Amino acid sequence: MMDLNSLRQFLVVARLEHLSRAADELRVAQPSLSRTIARMERDLGTPLFDRGGRLRLNAAGRLFRAHVERALGELEAGRRAVAESISEGAGSARMASETFLTLTGPLTAYKRAHPSVELELHWSPSEDMARLLRARHVDLCVSSQPIHAEGAETVRLFDEEVGVAVPLDHPLAGRTSLSIHELADQPFVTAPQGHWLRRLLDRLFAARGLVPRIVCESDEHGAIADLIGAGLGIGLVPAFARRKGEHVPAAWIPVDSPDCRRTVTLSWDTGSHLTAAARQLRTTLIDWDWNQDRGAGEGEDP
Repeated sequence: MMDLNSLRQFLVVARLEHLSRAADELRVAQPSLSRTIARMERDLGTPLFDRGGRLRLNAAGRLFRAHVERALGELEAGRRAVAESISEGAGSARMASETFLTLTGPLTAYKRAHPSVELELHWSPSEDMARLLRARHVDLCVSSQPIHAEGAETVRLFDEEVGVAVPLDHPLAGRTSLSIHELADQPFVTAPQGHWLRRLLDRLFAARGLVPRIVCESDEHGAIADLIGAGLGIGLVPAFARRKGEHVPAAWIPVDSPDCRRTVTLSWDTGSHLTAAARQLRTTLIDWDWNQDRGAGEGEDP
């Protein structure tokens, strides 16, 4: 018999694909967690993980995980719906994003207009967002990459240019535009695999039969800018971030390619009940005048 605790433990093991790390996160003994997973597989009549070497979620495990996430998500949605119906409070809204730097304007306005709302913000790579929506862990997702999730509805918030940041003493610093071929031998400071910035870089180079020379990977936007300013390499930087971030001694140069852009979108699960607070947050983001933010600080360095 599978109880809710066992199902939640399964999701942690499925996410980490590592028993000892899952046991540490769950604060349970590893042998006990192993027995829980084995009992679950026995009840289902099939293994959920491949155990040849490293633990890997198999096809049956992925199928079962999707249903477990949906089931537990529905329970959580029900709990929140009941709490909202009996409470006189403002409720809560939960949102995931790859970065909140571009969202400070609308989030500030939303919190000012709804000070009693419990606003939860979760950093997440875009590849995890479909799972977060399906599991009802968040109400809304803001992403610079498409979210492929069944039942998800998406609207475009804004589209912006992505340029190249180079140190001020770099030979290319005085240029007004650059082609990808001119960047072929340059050392790049960029984000890890899976991040939209890295995917854009790889896609731009692959379209021309090239491979970028990457000397540093970091998931900290501030660190990427600082490393570029320190002369360790060059890197792609969106126009919004280079204006909103702290000043870094670097020059920002447009790339001579119509594909060097990012489109920021807002997504939610149409099958999920959104709280009033989440619906208000969605309206704030969709109605926000993004041009007022992007128009500020034109001509500044990153």
